Amino acid sequence: MNQPALDQARMEEFGSRALDVLNKAGVAVMMSVGHRTGLFETMSGLAPSTASEIAQAAGLQERYVREWLGAMVTGRVVEHDSDTGTYRLPPEHAAFLTKAALTNNIAAFSQAIPLICNVEDEVVECFRNGGGVSYASFTRFPDVMREWSAPTFDVLLVDKILPLAPGLVESLTGGIDVLEVGCGSGRAVNVMARAFPRSRFVGYDLLPEQIATAGSEASAWGLSNARFDVKDVARISDAEQYDLVVAFDTVHDQAHPDVLLARVASVLRRGGRFLMWDVAASSHLHNNADHLLGPFLYAVSCMHCMTVSLAQNGQGLGAMWGQEKAMAMLADAGFSNIQVHRVPEDPINCCYLATKA
Repeated sequence: MNQPALDQARMEEFGSRALDVLNKAGVAVMMSVGHRTGLFETMSGLAPSTASEIAQAAGLQERYVREWLGAMVTGRVVEHDSDTGTYRLPPEHAAFLTKAALTNNIAAFSQAIPLICNVEDEVVECFRNGGGVSYASFTRFPDVMREWSAPTFDVLLVDKILPLAPGLVESLTGGIDVLEVGCGSGRAVNVMARAFPRSRFVGYDLLPEQIATAGSEASAWGLSNARFDVKDVARISDAEQYDLVVAFDTVHDQAHPDVLLARVASVLRRGGRFLMWDVAASSHLHNNADHLLGPFLYAVSCMHCMTVSLAQNGQGLGAMWGQEKAMAMLADAGFSNIQVHRVPEDPINCCYLATKA
């Protein structure tokens, strides 16, 4: 069979794009390094400086800093003056690379790239043999997730997210019972407990170290209305004990999200509400073709969210399970009045609000 003639222009365009992918992958890894070593924070407070001066200010080794700066300059992240041998981080760039950027801190999110690359060998084996990669293989994942989510909870949760549900802030102010499933290190529970001292908050998570961190923070903050327990959220049995259940980026990771959603409905009192914060996407690939973070989110889903579910013989929905699937599963679990909202400050997630029928 004769092969069709190659479209030379199309081939050259893709070749150029593929090289750009390699370059940007290198920039992403170096951005993660810059975040973890504090180099972006250091440079944001410096006048144009030499590599030696930057290294000294950051308390790092000059040779490594100099090579890192090479990646940042060629990646158009840092400016370089060859006449003076100095480097400068423009404030317009620092606005997306330092802790002051809060939910817009792309450098913090760039940690996902080396994080998922650590399990590449295991995922490749899963491609060949099936199964999944367990949570235990993602050694830094809890710390990275805590760092990603803290700005959302500290800045957006009380003032932007909770008010999306009509009357919810007033109910929390008056005093209701709230549960977070998959609470991780407990930041959301503690932030809400501090803001609404008359309400009572509980956080469940499967990892003891996460619960210990949550409890320590609650004690440090002097909270008497927040408690945490190690518990498999797919097996909770606190029948009709809560007025509000929240879940932040945890449902799609579950082995059986449908079971969890049914459990959530069972622990809510009649008319209780469920607030689910999850990835904003469509369940249909063609609708995600122009998604701002489509390649990144599908990659993270393949390398973490989907595989940790499959490791538990689960459904493996992945992060890109999408709005259509999520709404159908919420309805099947017994929820009504299902609504979806976006918060402009968060480019990744949306807020599902649903009421127990």
